[in-house]
Amino acid sequence: MRLLSIITALSLLLLSISCLENGSANDENSDPNLRNTVPFPIGAAVQNGRLLNAEVINLFRNDFSSLTAEWEMKMSPMYDDPNAIDFSTVDQLVDFAESMGVRVHGHALLWHQATPGWLENYNGTDQQFEALIENYIKEVVGRYRGRIASWDVVNEAFLDGSGNRRQSVFQERIGDDYIEKAFRWAREADPDVILFYNDYGTIYDTNKFNAMMTMVDDLIAKDVPIDGVGFQMHISYNFPSKNQITTATAAIVQRDLQVHYSELDIRVNPEAEDTMLTLELLDRQKAKMDEILEVYSTVPSDLQFGITWWGVRDNETWLRDFWNNQNEWPLMLDDSYNSKPVYESFMEAYQ
Repeated sequence: MRLLSIITALSLLLLSISCLENGSANDENSDPNLRNTVPFPIGAAVQNGRLLNAEVINLFRNDFSSLTAEWEMKMSPMYDDPNAIDFSTVDQLVDFAESMGVRVHGHALLWHQATPGWLENYNGTDQQFEALIENYIKEVVGRYRGRIASWDVVNEAFLDGSGNRRQSVFQERIGDDYIEKAFRWAREADPDVILFYNDYGTIYDTNKFNAMMTMVDDLIAKDVPIDGVGFQMHISYNFPSKNQITTATAAIVQRDLQVHYSELDIRVNPEAEDTMLTLELLDRQKAKMDEILEVYSTVPSDLQFGITWWGVRDNETWLRDFWNNQNEWPLMLDDSYNSKPVYESFMEAYQ
């Protein structure tokens, strides 16, 4: 296993050097691309194994200026062994990002769906459980101090519809203040890291949004170090409305917090009527992207953390499996890494 990690790391290094020798993404003479056109970071979630692909390397050299680990920085893959945290894959991701001059957004420290089984069944006391979580957060954030720019500290703490707290193992074993404590532990580990709460559905689920904002206001009142809110933005071409996106975004701006559209994908075939990607579907996606950029342009520049696509190309999206192999094309690039009209949305808005 150790040998495989070394080989992978060397492969990434050689590919990165090759790409850098072919020219910098920020070269004044380079063709227009997202990195030298859009004034805020455009990112993508990616899995470590896909970084060996030369197409992906070129995308991070030319277009994507922020990288989120799609899976590898969650607790389950890092802390599967209760006796040790495995940093090897995360080290590779961070090394790759640094070689590309790309920001790293950490995702996510606490998420109920990425909790290792041994932790779910932990038989120690609640105090021992809390100490274990504190140590985990401080060790992970502290290891990448100054290298990982930001973290989703807590992900998806509220239930759909009701807005009630999700009864995760963190909620049950630590209590109502587990979110507050998690943010404080992360800040202690890295005084300069940018800390986010991240969730889905808060654009359109009123009860969930209100619960999130009550929590945010409570954290602010207690001087808990929350710096921003991530809207996951798993949306469709016809939902939510531009007005809903505007209202939710404005509420975060009013609190002087950074806004991250953190897991963007735009479904173009939610009715499952199409079996192939058509010009009409491409136009649908671009029209929604134009709306999103219009809203995001109202965010003050110092609060624009960026927009992150949840994946690189259509055939790697999680949505196809989630919707039982339904045909869907939600990302910025098609199956063959060709840019789609949504790419031009960014160029038209900022070029």
